[in-house]
Amino acid sequence: MARTYLDFERSLAEIDAKIDDLLASEGEAAKGLAELRAKADAELSKLYTKLGPWEKTRIARHEARPHYTDYVRDLVTDYTPLSGDRKFGDDNALLGGLGKIRGRSVVVMGHEKGTDTESRLKHNFGMANPEGYRKAVRLMDLAERFSIPVVSFVDTAGAYPGRGAEERGQAEAIARSIDRGLSLKVPFISVITGEGGSGGAVAIATADRVMMLEHSIYSVISPEGCASILWRDGTKAQDAAKAMKITAQDLKRLKIIDTIIKEPIGGAHRTPERAIKKVGTAIVKALDELSEKSAVDLIKDRRGKFLNIGRSLQ
Repeated sequence: MARTYLDFERSLAEIDAKIDDLLASEGEAAKGLAELRAKADAELSKLYTKLGPWEKTRIARHEARPHYTDYVRDLVTDYTPLSGDRKFGDDNALLGGLGKIRGRSVVVMGHEKGTDTESRLKHNFGMANPEGYRKAVRLMDLAERFSIPVVSFVDTAGAYPGRGAEERGQAEAIARSIDRGLSLKVPFISVITGEGGSGGAVAIATADRVMMLEHSIYSVISPEGCASILWRDGTKAQDAAKAMKITAQDLKRLKIIDTIIKEPIGGAHRTPERAIKKVGTAIVKALDELSEKSAVDLIKDRRGKFLNIGRSLQ
């Protein structure tokens, strides 16, 4: 995939272009190449140590960021996909199945945005319909029946707001998915890998451990939507992003999430294999910590955590 650069990465793009020119040229260029690569690494580190909420929003939406299918391919072995909600049909925006993560049996599910025009249309840009969330409930029921932990990967701008989705009970499906997560008798781990948007994200994130990649975002509404409501001006999205406290660092401080998974310098989109490996390590650690808990304690602690959100700030 060709490299794409965000607005704040223009200085890095110029250095990378010079590196590409050197690689394409003939003759001895090793010294100049080494110097440019060192300069690129320094510039990358400089850029990614002073990111604001809006820059993180742009990174969270980067087209090259790992998606659900990438995590399944690189992290999950013996994967068997499961389809359909047994009521209406299947939803390609929310995928799931059975597999193993480093030898541990799990039920996995998550939003899939797609990587090109064709796949994005197929997966509806990661915006699930009611049947997607009913499929999530079905997967959680299966996990509980066979005492298998659940792992979810969240990456959605929000649940699909179309007329058909509303007619088929979108709000009810999200509510039932949230309720099922809170009552689950097996360990439940959720990782916000890109965008965590509104109820569409919470529906599969009412977990014992809610983790976020370092440059992901999690919010009740998009910065653009917030700006349109508060100021009737979508161009103030940057101001909204700052005010909304949507970054992993803010949310960890507010005790809304439990863990921040550090990304490689330059973001998960730059070295996805390394990012996926870090996510796998964090999941395994959380599974080990939760494995000794009884079903009663899991439910008690999980519900208590979500009921207490915001109380410590009063």
